[in-house]
Amino acid sequence: MYRSKTTLEQWRILQAVVDHGGYAHAAKKLNKSQSSLNHAVAKLQSQLDVQLLEVRGRKAYLTKAGEVMLRRSRLLSKSVEDLEELAKSINQKWEPEINIAVELAFPDDYLTPILQEFYPMCRGSRLNIIDTVLTGTEELISEGWADIALTASIPKGYLNEPVLNVKFVPVVHPNHPLAQSTEEIDPNELAQHLQIVIKDTAKAPIERQGWLKAEQRWTVSQFETAIKFLRQGLGFCWLPVHDIEKYLENGELVQLNIKGSSFRSITMSLVNSHSDRMGPGTQLLTEMILANREIKQ
Repeated sequence: MYRSKTTLEQWRILQAVVDHGGYAHAAKKLNKSQSSLNHAVAKLQSQLDVQLLEVRGRKAYLTKAGEVMLRRSRLLSKSVEDLEELAKSINQKWEPEINIAVELAFPDDYLTPILQEFYPMCRGSRLNIIDTVLTGTEELISEGWADIALTASIPKGYLNEPVLNVKFVPVVHPNHPLAQSTEEIDPNELAQHLQIVIKDTAKAPIERQGWLKAEQRWTVSQFETAIKFLRQGLGFCWLPVHDIEKYLENGELVQLNIKGSSFRSITMSLVNSHSDRMGPGTQLLTEMILANREIKQ
């Protein structure tokens, strides 16, 4: 039977030294002495007969071999964390909290009735529901915060189940100059007008979706704020049809006819961040959402 030369604690110390830029900061973060961290990493290198770090000045830098070993060690740490979380889920039977990330464009009319049906069965589980936008949703999935995510942005390495399609259309106030055109609007003309955009909720957002070529942009955090500005005649914005139907019907907003982009359709999917260790509450709510999905298998 194989017996490992190294310990998980040694690899976690190495990760901390790298992540925090040296032994001193890592020792403070881990509440350990700097000498104990030096000893742990030195012993790790000796046991492996591989140099992982080299110290230049006051900072420790990874060697080429160290970079490879560090990446593999992170997978090891994550596997152990997942294993321990799985044991916790098995023991507690019903999770005390269920975290849900919901893309801002996901229709309330779809989700609210499901949550109303789930409430009597939730056994006291607290639901933490957070509105997210674009890469902000991906971030919560990748960080493992979201037990369930309803999103159009799927991070690499995660499976998803399509739920429904959401249609976005570009709209303005009927008195806006863009609304006066009787022909298709050239995107170059569109770029000369104020665009209202919805803020990405990620800590480090990556702009990779949607048309964002306007010379002047105002960023808001909610569709309601964008609609308020539009109804006052300020700018144009792509918005979900389900959020603006009444304004289109009563004439407070009008849809633009843009050359090559009169509407966009995005697929909202369900993602389970911890699909291999879902608690029974998360499993039940996932099944209820999928049972009502509009996109059938």
